[in-house]
Amino acid sequence: MFLPVQENNKVGVVRCSHFSTPTVTGTRRKMAAFSLWLFCLGALLLSSNAQQAYSKLPETYKKGVDLALDKLNSHPGIQHHFLFFKSVTQSDTEPGFDVSFIYHNFYLKATKCPKGTAQSPECQFRNDRPLIDCAVCYKTFKGEIEEEPVPYVHCIHRPALTEEMKETRVEYCNRLGHSSGGSSLLASTGNQ
Repeated sequence: MFLPVQENNKVGVVRCSHFSTPTVTGTRRKMAAFSLWLFCLGALLLSSNAQQAYSKLPETYKKGVDLALDKLNSHPGIQHHFLFFKSVTQSDTEPGFDVSFIYHNFYLKATKCPKGTAQSPECQFRNDRPLIDCAVCYKTFKGEIEEEPVPYVHCIHRPALTEEMKETRVEYCNRLGHSSGGSSLLASTGNQ
């Protein structure tokens, strides 16, 4: 066992042989090292899975997730960094002329990093916070989100989400598509 010692304003390390340390067998040491390795691997996989789930989204869907994250991060009550967790529903219609109407329902999950943290593998998911359920719908032209009609973003903690809210989301997004001459977003063939 080593203890720091200060002599003449110098810090050194002195070996203390009079303290007894528990004897650890080779098998226990290997098991402890293996357990630590598994824990670190699991933490790395959890954070990389979040990155992979987001990276697998088509670009037009990523833009909607980014829009929701920007809105969420602008809320003063949010204190943690959030990451895309998984898609619930994806739907799009393409009436032509490089125009698409996108509907995306997905979950965001809090990480252990504070709000404002850049994307980082160290930002592991927290399991002690509820998921945030988001629904976004918007019009794109040549892959870019259009300002008109105004994109719709609705995010709420899962426990507070009601069936009425879900219906309101769908109705609003369907009106968004109809007001621009498009067909119903949820009547289209989506990815999920």
